[in-house]
Amino acid sequence: MEEVQGFIMRNIVYIETYGCQMNLADTEILSRILLNSGYEFTDKPMSANVILINTCSVRQHAEQRVFGRLNEFQTLRKENPSLVIGILGCMAERLRDKLIELMETVDLVVGPDEYRALPSYIDSARKGEKVVATRLSREETYDDVKPLRCGKLSAWIPVMRGCNNFCSYCVVPYTRGRERSRPLLSILKEVEELSDCGYKEINLLGQNVNSYKDGKLDFADLLERVADVDSRMRIRFITSHPQDIFDKLIYTIASKKNICKHFHLPVQSGSDRILKLMNRNYTSSYYKSLVRKIRDIIPGVSLTTDIIAGFPTETEDDHRATIDLIEEIRFDSAFTFLYSPRENTKASSMDDDVLRSTKVRRLNEIIEVQRRISLELNKELIGRSVEVLVEGPSKKSNSNSCGRTETNKMVVFQKNGEAVGDYVNILIKQANAATLIGERVT
Repeated sequence: MEEVQGFIMRNIVYIETYGCQMNLADTEILSRILLNSGYEFTDKPMSANVILINTCSVRQHAEQRVFGRLNEFQTLRKENPSLVIGILGCMAERLRDKLIELMETVDLVVGPDEYRALPSYIDSARKGEKVVATRLSREETYDDVKPLRCGKLSAWIPVMRGCNNFCSYCVVPYTRGRERSRPLLSILKEVEELSDCGYKEINLLGQNVNSYKDGKLDFADLLERVADVDSRMRIRFITSHPQDIFDKLIYTIASKKNICKHFHLPVQSGSDRILKLMNRNYTSSYYKSLVRKIRDIIPGVSLTTDIIAGFPTETEDDHRATIDLIEEIRFDSAFTFLYSPRENTKASSMDDDVLRSTKVRRLNEIIEVQRRISLELNKELIGRSVEVLVEGPSKKSNSNSCGRTETNKMVVFQKNGEAVGDYVNILIKQANAATLIGERVT
């Protein structure tokens, strides 16, 4: 609460989040910081006197959406001149100078390592100051901040922040800084608390989660210790870099029943020439051998990936190498993107010489091949029984429930008395490229 001209002003904040799981986890952290400072929350921007947009800079589309929302929020400022509007997160870090030019529109520009001071920054903005705070830290992990979570089913747990890889297309090292990991004991304490609260699933997060280090302990050690906290709790993790997948980690996942048998392993391209330009530090043959090893050690594992179409200088032969890799590996699904240059990255200095129409055509070809493979793999599950963790009602019909398998496949089935958080066995009857459809096994 703040006293203004003899009366108490309630601090009511509306937060909008764009981007990856790390952005969602950051929103939970900064929400706790604001709650501890007396803030209340609303899901309606017209009811707030503080609007914060937690942003992503990995893809151009997300930034365009944020600029569009800023224009919409100016209408609210006309009705409420004291409204404080802030840009947080990666976009604040990457586009600092551009956002400063918009200071008539934006009151706060706050990077992802400056959230502890957010309440004081908002107070300064209320007094008419324009706040820019984008210092990156080599130590900040928010280890002592208990995230403000919604729901009791699944929780994000950031275990490390930043990245040291400097892939030539990626802004993360510039917007989130260098790698630093949380102490293992503090992560275990958080997992224990979530278990005591009845959570059924946790997701360990990091820009490159398998580069986690705490002294001599690595990510495999962390994963094993976390899995031992509660054998009934599913353990997931994201995102992995292929160069940091070692036998120890694969065997750890295979040995623990509650560690989900799913790897999200971005490949980005099937062309060795493009991979070198991307500074990915592996070849397509290495990636394929790694996949074979994972599948040999963990039967039934699912594999998802990221792929970029139209990287600078990409030729038809490079594109064909990517298609061939997809056909050979047969991913369960893939997140696919058009290449868009990000300022300050090495790739931004390359000539973006692939026509947009060519990028779109190549992307559509990748999507078509992957959709066919996803459908074929899902159809192989027809007639099988799978265990599903119930997440809630289906988006398309309240008469159906939905949930995920341990291999991260979405399953839809008719409601039959199950509750959110229940484990149910589902016999798969139908499948499309994105969803399995089945019925309860009694």
